[in-house]
Amino acid sequence: MKNTKIIYSALAAMLLVGACKQEDVKLTAPTVTPPVVVTPSKGSADFTKFVAIGNSLTAGYQAGALFTEGQANSMPKILSTQFSLAQGTTLAFNQPDINSDYGYYGMAGSIVLGRLILYDADGVAGPKTAAPAPAGTPGMPAPFSKGGDLPAPYTGNKAALNNFGVPGILLGQALTPLTGGPSTGNPAYNGLYARFATNPGTSTILGDALATQPTFFLFDLGNNDVLGYAVGGASNSAIFTSEATFTAQYNSAISTILGSNANLKGVIVNIPDVTTIPYFTTVTWNSITLDAATATTLTSSLATNYNGFLTAMKTAGAITEDEFNKRKLTYIAGKNGVLIVDETLTDLTAAMNANGAAALVPYAQARQATSSDLIPLSAGAILGTIAPNTNNTGVYGVSFPVGDAYALIPTETAEIRTRTTAFNATIAAAAAGSNDRIALADVNAAFTALVTAKAGVYNGITITPSFPPPTGAFSEDGVHPNSRGYAFMANIIIDAINAKFSAVIPKADLSKYKITGLPVNKP
Repeated sequence: MKNTKIIYSALAAMLLVGACKQEDVKLTAPTVTPPVVVTPSKGSADFTKFVAIGNSLTAGYQAGALFTEGQANSMPKILSTQFSLAQGTTLAFNQPDINSDYGYYGMAGSIVLGRLILYDADGVAGPKTAAPAPAGTPGMPAPFSKGGDLPAPYTGNKAALNNFGVPGILLGQALTPLTGGPSTGNPAYNGLYARFATNPGTSTILGDALATQPTFFLFDLGNNDVLGYAVGGASNSAIFTSEATFTAQYNSAISTILGSNANLKGVIVNIPDVTTIPYFTTVTWNSITLDAATATTLTSSLATNYNGFLTAMKTAGAITEDEFNKRKLTYIAGKNGVLIVDETLTDLTAAMNANGAAALVPYAQARQATSSDLIPLSAGAILGTIAPNTNNTGVYGVSFPVGDAYALIPTETAEIRTRTTAFNATIAAAAAGSNDRIALADVNAAFTALVTAKAGVYNGITITPSFPPPTGAFSEDGVHPNSRGYAFMANIIIDAINAKFSAVIPKADLSKYKITGLPVNKP
């Protein structure tokens, strides 16, 4: 910063102009503060052999798939690059490479699907925009999947691997050999682990990782124990891990890790609020836009019949006045709430059948969404399409309710957030009870802050908690970060390690990592 003395000297010179005697003005050279040079340091940590254990967020999964470019920009790979600077030497970081440009997303019959890519839904004639609106609506780039490749067995040196991130696994699957096989009749099986397991069906993910004798570890599991339940609209409680089970499994894993080497240190990552990710914020609750004529038609047909039946049920005492008001259908020109199933409402199936209103059975627990409901990104694929067996009159989300999997109602959102808080308490306790061997990376707080602020600026780059380019930190699937988002996540972890182990690990430069690609014209 320049010294203010030069300013004062110049002002004095002007005031003396015209005086009988003028003194010489002596200018003082500006004082320049040199930039602070920080020497990278590993502190009390040792990154010689860094091993990462986790799920899709650790594997480099993005855009709905595991593919080569995603793996090359995985969060632990970014960490390893920064650890090399602190360690003072280039560290090896080997991953079970998928060797596929489009990777593996899933199957559509006999067709192998690859990573998701945004396409411009309204074609070359329309605006190439990425405004947050339901996927597939005019102007909104919708994700589509190009052809992919079935994952082949990993043929590299399994003993030299550093990344043991396996997409799709729950915490407990890192602890059981069933994750590696058999492939049939085994709900724990995961082919993306089996392809690099040291002994499929006998070895475990955690055991394989510890067998490499790490000097520093990253443990990032637990996210899927709430995420899988959430993205399915809270419709499958079998994949929603209980608090007691999670605590037992997590403590067992950490005890095993720390017990494997008395000098081993590491970092564990807590779970962000998954209900705030783009998967639940892109498709709005009132995304059904109607013109006046359509609104009038729906009001005179469906709404009149359904609301009339609800009135009869209220009169009969089958439902309360409050429930009647929640369920009553109202259609207007403009934005309308998505028609959803709410399983907390009284099931009127029996009453409908008994009163000659069998045609209304699909609406036995139906209501229009409000601002308290979350509509997942997956609903964008069916909203506005014709429901089967409705004689072309049932339109999903408009005149026919979407299923339980396509909405999170307030009680479900609260349940997911409560379970996340409980899991994070277990994770925090594990770090606190580690005798200062474990750092806790509070990813939950960092992502919550980003969501609250709606944007953040790092390395001169603006990122937002969304997936549309050019600022989105999430990939096309609305769940996983893109490469820049993974760099953001890596920096949260670096902060935690620096604070815990007195290290000076330089942060990753977000500007060097790619964002979600601009929409393309679908082939």
